[in-house]
Amino acid sequence: MILSALNDYYQRLASQDKVPVSGFSSEKISYALVFSREGEPVAIDDLRDTSGQKPRPRPLQVPVDKRRTSGIHAYPLWDKTAYSLGVTAGEGKRLADEHAAFKARQVTLFGGCDDAELGAFLILLKHWQPEKLAVLPGYSEEVLDTNIVFRLDGQQRYLHENPVVRELWRTALENDEGELGQCLITGETATLGTDHPAIRGVRGAQSSGASLVSFNSDAYNSYGHKGQANAAISKAAIFGYSTALNHLLRGDSDNHQHLQIGDTTMVFWAEASDAAHAEAAEDFFAMLNKPPSDEQEAAKLGSLLGQVAQGRPLAKLDPRLESDTRFFVLGLAPNAARLSVRFWCTDTLERLAHHYAQHHRDLALEPTPWKGIAPGSWWLALQTAPMHGGQKPKVDDVAPQLAGELMRAILTGSRYPQSLLSNLVMRFRNDGHITGARIALCKAVLARAARLAAHSNSHTQEVPVSLDPHSTHPGYLLGRLFAELESAQRGALGDQVNATIRDRYYGAASATPASIFPMLLRNAQNHLSNMRKKDKGGLAHTIEREIGAIINGLGDTFPKHLKIEEQGRFAIGYYHQSRARFTKRDNETTPEESTQGEDV
Repeated sequence: MILSALNDYYQRLASQDKVPVSGFSSEKISYALVFSREGEPVAIDDLRDTSGQKPRPRPLQVPVDKRRTSGIHAYPLWDKTAYSLGVTAGEGKRLADEHAAFKARQVTLFGGCDDAELGAFLILLKHWQPEKLAVLPGYSEEVLDTNIVFRLDGQQRYLHENPVVRELWRTALENDEGELGQCLITGETATLGTDHPAIRGVRGAQSSGASLVSFNSDAYNSYGHKGQANAAISKAAIFGYSTALNHLLRGDSDNHQHLQIGDTTMVFWAEASDAAHAEAAEDFFAMLNKPPSDEQEAAKLGSLLGQVAQGRPLAKLDPRLESDTRFFVLGLAPNAARLSVRFWCTDTLERLAHHYAQHHRDLALEPTPWKGIAPGSWWLALQTAPMHGGQKPKVDDVAPQLAGELMRAILTGSRYPQSLLSNLVMRFRNDGHITGARIALCKAVLARAARLAAHSNSHTQEVPVSLDPHSTHPGYLLGRLFAELESAQRGALGDQVNATIRDRYYGAASATPASIFPMLLRNAQNHLSNMRKKDKGGLAHTIEREIGAIINGLGDTFPKHLKIEEQGRFAIGYYHQSRARFTKRDNETTPEESTQGEDV
């Protein structure tokens, strides 16, 4: 299914001339060797892109028949300098064999042709001496070990772009040996392929590329020649799926179909009535995963998702978006020399938009921890990484597989991974950063689980969006109580206290309340007494009244243990109570009540 969808996408791209045709590949080329009609080397042209801080190779579509691995294999009319010119910056133990293979490949392919350009090129190779390179105009040591192409002096095109060359190359590929069989992707009888090109651009995979389909053991090759019967895919389909996937993974700044979420590299594409509607759908999906920074545009997107959540058809809200557009989302992760599929989702754009709208509703939290619409999934995944010492979270610290599981839940509307809640609770306890974004994620996990459980006639309490003084859930009440006890401490000792009870006792209070809360309540009485002595009687009375109301809802004893879900509600209750106190102080209270610092 994945390969078939990618091959279909290749057909769309090829019809728009956005990808190479069969037998060609977009490769990074740095230089061109210019030669005369007499076959004499003239100069070295620097083809690199110099618009940035550092020169970068330029992508060119060049002839490629198969992936080069450990063996010696030369490419037609281009290659790295070790093959094409017989020079390298290293030792070059196989240098002579590689250069000989390059010369032999060109003679085999083009030796019988009477084209003048090819004839001059073959004369160049016949009389080429590696030491000539260093004296050519334009040469520098940066040329060594880069990919180069060839150009006849006076011509604007490169030799591999010559129409005669392209026709000869097409004929050579058609005459290539191979077994006939039914292609599992197209269903057609065609020559089956054995070499699946490397997939480049997956973060963490080998820089030279990794395999999505491969056979490297005799056991896998036993059924059919080189595994052809194990994965009976035609050469044309292999080229199609691999070219489309490499196009999606390209590192260009204009590529909006590629997103990094933890260790998962996600690509996506659409299938609509025409290319314009497909591109509009892709742009919309990209915006869902990385909302615009412009507040006005973000507000528009938030309004659109709100209306989708209410049942409004997507096409009625934006005529560029067709509700029945077919959408494909693929998540890949590195796995040594191969790639792992983290998730694969196909659905209509309408349903995906509905799932994203529900995701935003599950994240809803008051007070809102961000401006405008909720951040993208990549940013949310980062919130599960450690934040020690005030450092920003790092992508590499996101738990493996967690990002993929989170993305799958967003795309399908299914439960968020339980590991997400466990990870967040662990972060609350370990690094003490009880941030609004983390609380929103925590609330989303519990809210979605409660909603799905309600569909099965369960009596799970809803998770409140904002402070709910009527909630009777023990975990939520204990979180609120802990926030008020911290308020009492801050009121007595001031905002500059070195370590609050949250720093010292949050983990124990959220996991084993009965062992901690009696001691905290005794200390709170001392804090309240201290506040009254400092002319903060009004604030002391407010906190004491709130503590009493919360304890009345808890019953006679504190729970000995809280399960992981209850610890999540504890964090939400703490956030709601802390922020409510902070908001009230800003809007209604007197200056003497300004004791609760914002650290959530």
